[in-house]
Amino acid sequence: MTDTTTPALVKLSNATLSSLPATVQVPNYDRTGLTAGIVHFGVGGFHRAHQALMIDDLLEQGLARDYAICGVGVMPSDARMRDALLEQDGLYTLVVKHPDGTLDARVIGSIIDYLFAPDDVEAVIERLASPEVRIVSLTVTEGGYNIHPVSGRFDLGNPQVAADLQADAAPATVFGIVVEALRRRRERSIVPFTVMSCDNLQDNGRVARRSFVAFATAKDGDLGAWIDAEVSFPNSMVDRITPVTTDDDRAQIATTFGLADSWPVVCEPFLQWVLEDAFTDGRPPYEKSAAQLVSDVEPYELMKLRLLNASHQGLAYFAHLCGYRLVHDAAADPLIAGFLRAYMDREGSPTLKPVPGIDLEDYKTQLIERFSNPGVRDTVARLAAESSDRIPKWLLPVIREQSARGGELALSSAIVASWARYAEGTDEQGDPIDVVDRIKDTVMQNAAGYAGDPHSFLRDRDLFGDLIDDAAFVAAYDHALGLLHTVGARATLEKLLKQLD
Repeated sequence: MTDTTTPALVKLSNATLSSLPATVQVPNYDRTGLTAGIVHFGVGGFHRAHQALMIDDLLEQGLARDYAICGVGVMPSDARMRDALLEQDGLYTLVVKHPDGTLDARVIGSIIDYLFAPDDVEAVIERLASPEVRIVSLTVTEGGYNIHPVSGRFDLGNPQVAADLQADAAPATVFGIVVEALRRRRERSIVPFTVMSCDNLQDNGRVARRSFVAFATAKDGDLGAWIDAEVSFPNSMVDRITPVTTDDDRAQIATTFGLADSWPVVCEPFLQWVLEDAFTDGRPPYEKSAAQLVSDVEPYELMKLRLLNASHQGLAYFAHLCGYRLVHDAAADPLIAGFLRAYMDREGSPTLKPVPGIDLEDYKTQLIERFSNPGVRDTVARLAAESSDRIPKWLLPVIREQSARGGELALSSAIVASWARYAEGTDEQGDPIDVVDRIKDTVMQNAAGYAGDPHSFLRDRDLFGDLIDDAAFVAAYDHALGLLHTVGARATLEKLLKQLD
């Protein structure tokens, strides 16, 4: 009689590592005795697909044993990550999805602890204040630095920030927690840690410095000056497409590898981390991992933000309006791919500085190939989310620079128009669009005003600054948005590209 019993899945934990199939790479180093020299705020897929991976690489070489990672969550939604990681002893599976459909699975062991600040904020602060912590790293999203998109100033009026600034308040924000920990280190004569942003922002280190120094100065002027003078905030650029983990991903991992992981990470094969070598109190030997240590990150970050990230926005709204829901399907459409490449060549690239060691033509070709990877199954909805945090930082600088030099801006202006059309909340078939944005109501209200005022979307100076006064941009925007309303997204793309001939 044939046994048809389905083998039981192996639930990921320290105790089960030896039971995993040989097709799953597991840590070959002893995790006991590791010290968490890095505390990371915002443990999600992006962090776990790059920084945690590179520390794991170093641990595999017998290095960086005092630079393991303690994760910290401050948002209510972070409780899920706390539960997932603590249940699995900090372990998770990183699955690389190749274009040919093959999967590479690896269990990462570099995260050895996780603290959820709402459970015990004092424990988080004391962990940060301890001498063994040398780096505090961040992936708190583009909007997480509380910087006004036009003025560039830290928003002291944010209700959560204002609450943290009250005398004797128990800190609840990343600003309050980090600044209080630095205050204690100063008081105890402990060298301050480095604050290392890994978010998709131009000059992310300088943005982080601005935020934390502004908060600290509002709390205590002397403390703010000390942080500004003594704490390093290196710039960095991280590049790896890492879609949101789905139940289908969990099921595929279970079927393929016999592994039950409550929160695995899936990603593309490409990986790049460019990091400014500027640390307050030492660092791991990142040069022995895939990281690139440089003196100036700006050329790399501008390349990524204005080519990859801005092109993601160029794809997202047009793709949704054309009926696509998965990124690889949209990128495989020659019309959309042609639009993206034209934007990169004619508008994005002219704003870039030379990038050491990078052939921009090859990089742009590779971007389209990466977007087209069917294994990743990234969603259009993910790219279209939180646009009010992304467009001002990734795309509007291209428009401003192109306008200032009298360069082309028809395609970047059309991307803004496609966002406005998308934000109306109804597609070309009359079906609702689920707009996800921290200022959703404002954005949708502005977009809905088109019938009575064609420039209603652009009049929000908190998002667009003085671009409403830029005649060249407004004319290009009007042209594209008018086409979107009269002939639809696909015909708009066709007409825009034809006008380039």
